[in-house]
Amino acid sequence: MHDHRRLGREMGLFDTDPLIGAGLPYWLPDGATVRHTLEEYIRATERRAGYQHVYSPVLGKRELYEISGHWAHYSDDMFPPMDLGGEQVVLRPSLCPHHAVIFRSRSRSYRELPLRMAELGGMYRSELSGVLGGLTRVRAIQLNDAHVFCTLGQVAEEAQAALEMIRRSYAALGITSTRYRLSLPGSGGKYVAAPEKWQRSTALLTDVLDRSGLPYEAAGGEAAFYGPKIDVQVTDRAGRESTLSTVQVDFHQPEQFDLHYIGADGAKHRPVMIHRSIIGSVERAVAHLIEQHGGAFPAWLAPIQLAVLPVSDTELPDAAALARRCADLGLRAQVAGPDRGSLGARVRQARLIPYQAVIGAREAADGHVALRLRDGRRLAPRPVSDVLTRISALIGAHSTDLWADTAS
Repeated sequence: MHDHRRLGREMGLFDTDPLIGAGLPYWLPDGATVRHTLEEYIRATERRAGYQHVYSPVLGKRELYEISGHWAHYSDDMFPPMDLGGEQVVLRPSLCPHHAVIFRSRSRSYRELPLRMAELGGMYRSELSGVLGGLTRVRAIQLNDAHVFCTLGQVAEEAQAALEMIRRSYAALGITSTRYRLSLPGSGGKYVAAPEKWQRSTALLTDVLDRSGLPYEAAGGEAAFYGPKIDVQVTDRAGRESTLSTVQVDFHQPEQFDLHYIGADGAKHRPVMIHRSIIGSVERAVAHLIEQHGGAFPAWLAPIQLAVLPVSDTELPDAAALARRCADLGLRAQVAGPDRGSLGARVRQARLIPYQAVIGAREAADGHVALRLRDGRRLAPRPVSDVLTRISALIGAHSTDLWADTAS
């Protein structure tokens, strides 16, 4: 069984220290590379889908969360307020109130809708120490978050588009969903008391799921305090299920923040707010990827994509030249010379790296490499330029394939 905590430390991806604190892991260079690559993939995906990226502060006045409803319904999961100059300031548990304020920062026209606002931003949750573990339950979270402000008639199309983004991203990441869940409210005072809003938003999400043809199950007590959700569930190697991605419909916060746009009739209208996350928190996503792939990430996401293995010291200059060519192409390569052991030992050490380029005397003389793939395939020596072209094409396409007969 692959445990991301053990593998993450063995691979040098992340670690923790009691001096920093429980639930506050730090990212080591290779882990930071995985995280950065994943974040840039998400940003590029969002840009292509018409999202505009923003940055917002990780702090907000307590009043902000009183308006949003977080203080009344979510304060048990929030850190205590800090007194600053007579005002109470809180580490944010969510990004949506900030995005609502950004939306209302100026007048909006119906021509701007749907307005898609995205951020990879930090948020903080006061998790109990007993539930903290590795990257799956942490107190400082980097969230892939987005909010679509749209008309009522645009909700279904935007929610469907979000589900399609999630599907494509899972394919690129080489992961699969366990099931789709329609998360509904339960009993008690955890949820906003607005029956009409709950009925409207639940009907919208149910219709989206029905039209998509996706099998789903309804689950009471799993909704956000302000509205129902479509949750995309994944399961780790130990059989534990968790939510990775989500699509939510929210009528509550647009009203709380008095959001409006000017319609074609010149009058003010209330937008609907769709909350949408492709991969949820970066921490949980990376934890799942480590366990799903046993540390053997898809080539485009791997911290080192190509191990360059010169047979002897004589081929070291050729190996260094190959690594420089990789860097110029944006490929992450690392030279592992004879000082690290026999060729067989170095091949074993590089077992999680997608590509291993062996350079012996004949390959160096011909300008070739003998390529070994992580899945055990060995390719006949071929020109360096051909190898790099093919690898670059697959990585640029975010393919989970290691090799293709012809370059894409």
